Amino acid sequence: MPAAPPPEETTIVRVGADGDGVGALADGSPLYIPFALPGERVLARPIARHGEGWIATAETVLAPDAERIAPVCAHFGTCGGCVAQHWADPGYRGWKIGLLQAGLRRAGYGDAPIEPIVAGASGARRRIDLAVRRLPEGVRLGLHKARSAEVVDLTECPIVHPDLFALIAPLRALLTRLRTLRKEASAVVNLLDSGPDLLLRGDAPIEQTDRNLLIAFAREHGLPRVSWALGADTPETICLLRPATTSLSGTIVTPPAGAFLQATAIGEQAIVDRVLSSLPTKLYAKSRVAELYAGCGTITFALAAKVRVAAFEGDRDAFAALRAAANNPATGGRVEAVQRDLTRQPLLVKELAAFAAVVLDPPHNGAPEQTAQIAASGVGTVIYVSCNPGALARDGLLLKQAGYRLESVTPIDQFLWSARLESVCVFRRP
Repeated sequence: MPAAPPPEETTIVRVGADGDGVGALADGSPLYIPFALPGERVLARPIARHGEGWIATAETVLAPDAERIAPVCAHFGTCGGCVAQHWADPGYRGWKIGLLQAGLRRAGYGDAPIEPIVAGASGARRRIDLAVRRLPEGVRLGLHKARSAEVVDLTECPIVHPDLFALIAPLRALLTRLRTLRKEASAVVNLLDSGPDLLLRGDAPIEQTDRNLLIAFAREHGLPRVSWALGADTPETICLLRPATTSLSGTIVTPPAGAFLQATAIGEQAIVDRVLSSLPTKLYAKSRVAELYAGCGTITFALAAKVRVAAFEGDRDAFAALRAAANNPATGGRVEAVQRDLTRQPLLVKELAAFAAVVLDPPHNGAPEQTAQIAASGVGTVIYVSCNPGALARDGLLLKQAGYRLESVTPIDQFLWSARLESVCVFRRP
């Protein structure tokens, strides 16, 4: 590998999809510089190869942009969770919308009508995925550094809901005593309506002493449930002090430990509202909607208030939660829950013909296999909930090639100050 070139002055021309400022060396090699803003002149030190260019650090910001502001967290610049706390809202939001616009252009929808962004809020994140390391000096509990396996020991976080952050210090103290933590572990906490739900994944078998400590922790801090697993094994419930439940559009659901739920209540409501308002105007008593990648039912039960729903989910535990809630008499039999891995076994054109619309909320990598079938089916309305403009570009292109027009796009900033952006895209056949 060639030696890194010496520091060089460069002007930042844009901020890329990962939140790095993009400049260039005199020879034209691209530079990717974290925390640099468009228009800034910086002295950049290349440190590592990245494709045809270099990852670099800004040794000095020679000409700061007018939108550069003081970050609100002392960990910013070290913790890998945020990339844009130093950017004032107008530029920050414009950058996020620009990521979405770029993805839509690649899909052939360069003139797509994009609605105003649904802004994120500090202190709203109701899920936190924590890394744990036992070191000679003690236990670190926090998030990874950017591009590193090293853990930043969190002492503050303006993004996380205060009820979750209040658990970090006592959880760190607990972890120092647990034998199931030898070198490294992880902890996921979801803030449910019934309280914080903890899933701990250790790297050593759990002993009764550890079980007793976890039960005592749950009682002291009001946790409804604590679960544990050895590495990637299936979790077991250590204690259940009361039902671990949350309401999804009025339906009570018991999510599995560590379940994927929408990151914020504001974001969840924005997604649900946009999906409901985008359903076909002509729905009949027998009309049905296919909901794909339904999870535990975030959108399902809102849809069921308007139309009959066939909800498909591949994950075993999420499906079990979805089915249990769907079988509740309160849903009126309007939800059919089906377990199906849509990557290996997507709904086919013939099956899709039975539905008035398709709603899909795929994982980060999108749903190319399933979208290809949807595009070929010609179903009249497709409502695509995306958390990745890159995957949206690829899947949206399939719909464009099949003749779908993009009626509306709603960006939703659930992941404040990060490079991630949620959106709800409404595709229709002319």
